[in-house]
Amino acid sequence: MKLASLKSRVVSVLLILFLLSAAAGTVLWFTFQNWLSSPLDVPADGFHYELDSGKSLSHLSQDLASSKVLTHPRWLNWYARYYQKEKIHPGEYLLEAGITPLGLLDKLNRGDIVLHQVTFLEGWTFKQVMSALNQEPNVRHLLADKSDGERLQILNLPITHPEGWFFPDTYRFSRGTSDVEILTQAYNAMKKTLSELWSSKADNLPYSSEYQALIMASIVEKETGSASERDKIAGVFVRRLQLGMKLQTDPTVIYGMGDSYTGKIGKDHLITPTLYNTYVISGLPPTPIAIPGKASLQAALHPDSSKALYFVAKGDGTSVFSETLTEHQRAVARYQLQRSSDYRSTPK
Repeated sequence: MKLASLKSRVVSVLLILFLLSAAAGTVLWFTFQNWLSSPLDVPADGFHYELDSGKSLSHLSQDLASSKVLTHPRWLNWYARYYQKEKIHPGEYLLEAGITPLGLLDKLNRGDIVLHQVTFLEGWTFKQVMSALNQEPNVRHLLADKSDGERLQILNLPITHPEGWFFPDTYRFSRGTSDVEILTQAYNAMKKTLSELWSSKADNLPYSSEYQALIMASIVEKETGSASERDKIAGVFVRRLQLGMKLQTDPTVIYGMGDSYTGKIGKDHLITPTLYNTYVISGLPPTPIAIPGKASLQAALHPDSSKALYFVAKGDGTSVFSETLTEHQRAVARYQLQRSSDYRSTPK
């Protein structure tokens, strides 16, 4: 009887211990599940964290615990190890208010890093492109304070002059991306766009290379006040090249003046020789004068087929196009000379 009673007591104790263990396990399981889906202690405006290359999830969880953002850092490591979610991507992360440990791990697994952006606008010069990059604090600056020649050496692109080659667009990048990487991406975008449009260009254009089309497109970009007139403006300049006429376009004069340009050009500027003064030189200038957008590239390679050889700005963003010099002179007298006796719009 005593042995049976002892066995009964042992079984009872074991059962109680089992039930207690099961209850504790259940409580721990629900606590863990609640922790997984509970928001981290993140400020209302979010929390930025930079995960350096080579650092593991363990490093991150300890850093977040030290910052009082994450509780139970080992739990995150255990969960990630068990479900094979330990592969995370380096970079800058923004932890939004309300994010949970599960959301954090998903963000790390996807590499959902913060992307910054820089925009190059149509009609910008390379100087303006570099200024935009130099003002971006999240870019790693390898080209700042360098000459254009030094920049070309560092970029190692198959070009001899940087003007016009970097496609106007918004480029998104992670913190620490170099200006070289961004410009290389912009160059590849321009090269791809130019080559695609060149392959379907109109017949009998006066360009011997894609580069000459890029130069023309840059002029069209700077001359266009109304988007609907791009092909008309391109048509004027194409026909002038075909007839051996000078382009006589003010934006090339301005570009050739460089830093001496103060916002206005006069007759003396139009007769002052520079490599870019198309009132003096014949044909295209030696390089683009700005970065053209796709629409200007398209216009340069598909100009209109009218007979206009002249145009003058009306002052509202549009232009009057003329086939003869006599018609053009009347338009100039009506729209231009009445505005300014010292400023001339192209071409004459």
